[in-house]
Amino acid sequence: MISKMARAAAIAAVGSIAVLAMAACAPGGSSAGNTAPTEVSDDVAAAGDVTLKLSDFFQGDWIVQMIEQFEEEYPNVTIERTQEDWGQLTSTLNLQLQDNGGPDIASANNGWSSLGTLAEGGLVVNLDPYAELYGWDDLVPTTIARQNQFTDDFDTIGEGSWFASPIASASLIGIYYNADKLNELGIEVPTTLDEVEAAAKKVKAAGQVPFSYSGLDGNTAALLGLQTLYGSESDINDFVYGSPDVTAADTGLTEAATTLEEWNEAGWLTPNFEGIDYQTSLANFLDGDAIFRWDYTGSLGLTGDRLNDFGYIQLPQADADTTVGVGASAGAMIISSKSENPDVAAAFLDFLMSQDASQAAVDLGLVPMLNEVEIPDVLTQTGEATATATLDSDDGYVPYFDWASPTMLDILTQNTQLLLAGKTTPEEFTQAVNDDRDAFLAEQGS
Repeated sequence: MISKMARAAAIAAVGSIAVLAMAACAPGGSSAGNTAPTEVSDDVAAAGDVTLKLSDFFQGDWIVQMIEQFEEEYPNVTIERTQEDWGQLTSTLNLQLQDNGGPDIASANNGWSSLGTLAEGGLVVNLDPYAELYGWDDLVPTTIARQNQFTDDFDTIGEGSWFASPIASASLIGIYYNADKLNELGIEVPTTLDEVEAAAKKVKAAGQVPFSYSGLDGNTAALLGLQTLYGSESDINDFVYGSPDVTAADTGLTEAATTLEEWNEAGWLTPNFEGIDYQTSLANFLDGDAIFRWDYTGSLGLTGDRLNDFGYIQLPQADADTTVGVGASAGAMIISSKSENPDVAAAFLDFLMSQDASQAAVDLGLVPMLNEVEIPDVLTQTGEATATATLDSDDGYVPYFDWASPTMLDILTQNTQLLLAGKTTPEEFTQAVNDDRDAFLAEQGS
C-alpha cells in the first residue's frame, strides 16, 4: 500500500488503486448485493438512446479516449463524465450510489473498506452474468479477478462473485533505475535479486547511493516488493484474502524485512531517510541522487525523452523461475444497483478491458495489462509492459498486502519505521502483521 504522498503521485499518473477508508458506512442489509441480473444482453444498439453517468478519479486522456471511442461505436449512447479527485470520490461514493440521480458507473477501491462495503450494502450490481457473457474469466488473470470478488455472504474476499471489473491499465511495484548512472559506473542492468545486491555493492563502493528511500511518511514499497521475491503467489493471496491456514510468516514477510534491514545496515538507503518525505525523495531520485528506487508504476511521471533515462525491473523470485509482483488494475469499475441500463454499462466496462483500451494506455505512457500491445521503443515503458506481460502469463499478481485488514496499512508503515530504527525485529514485525489480520478475521466471524 502506498504512503499518502506516494499515493498522490501515483494517482496523478495512472490512478493508483490503493485502498482508502470510506467516510460513510453502507446502509444495513445486503440482499440487493446478493442478487445478479437474471437476463442480460450485449446488444447495445438495441437499447435505444441511453445516457450513462460516470464518476471516476482518472487523470489524463485515457478515459476521455475510451468514452469517445465507445460513443463512436455506439452513437445511441452518451456518457456524461464527472471527474473527481481520489479522496472526494472515495469519501462520497457510498452516498452517491444511494442517490437516484447518482452515477451508473464509477471507479471504486478494491478491498474490504470500499468495494466490500458497497457490495454488502447492495449498492453495486453482481456482475457474474456479465462475466459469463463477455468471457471475463478467460480474459482476466485469476489473481486480478480475485481482487474484484466476494462471496455472497460477504465473509470472504478473493472468491465468489464479481462486484467490480478491472481496466486495461495496471499499477505495479518494481524497481526503477537510472540508466545513465548505471552505464557511467559500468554496471549491467540487474535481472535477479543477487545481481541487484551485487550492483548495490558496486554503487556504494563508488561513493554513490544505491537505493532512493524516504521514511518520514511510511514507505512500504520496498518491503512489499521484496516480499514478492520470497513469498509464493498463492500464500500471499491466501493470507490477504483471509485464509486462516496461511500465516504472515508463510508470505515471505520476515525474509523481506530482514533484507530491507540488512540493506539499511549496509548503508544502501538514502542517508538520513528518516526525515525525508516521499515527494522530496522522488524529486531527488529524478535528479540523480540514487541509482535504484522501489516504487509504484506511474509514480515517476515521466514523459518525452525522460522515458529513456529510467528503466524498470520486475524481478523474478529469489529461488524460483516464476515472477510474482504486487499489482492490480488501475481502477475497479462498478455498476450502480440503481442504474436503469446495466447492460449498456456492462458493455462499457468490457470495452475498458479491450485490446483498444490496452493500446490506448501504452500510447499515453501508462502501463497496459490484459492484452498484447505494441510497445514504444522507450526504456521505461518497455520494462513496465514486459512486467505486466510476464505477470499476465504467469498469473503472478498479488494484491496490496494491506487489503488483509482495514488497519493493516498502519501496521505495515509503523513497523517498517520501527524496523529501520532498530526498534523491532523482522520476526516481531511479522507477528504484529499476523495478529492484526487474525483480529480482523475474528471480527468478521463474529
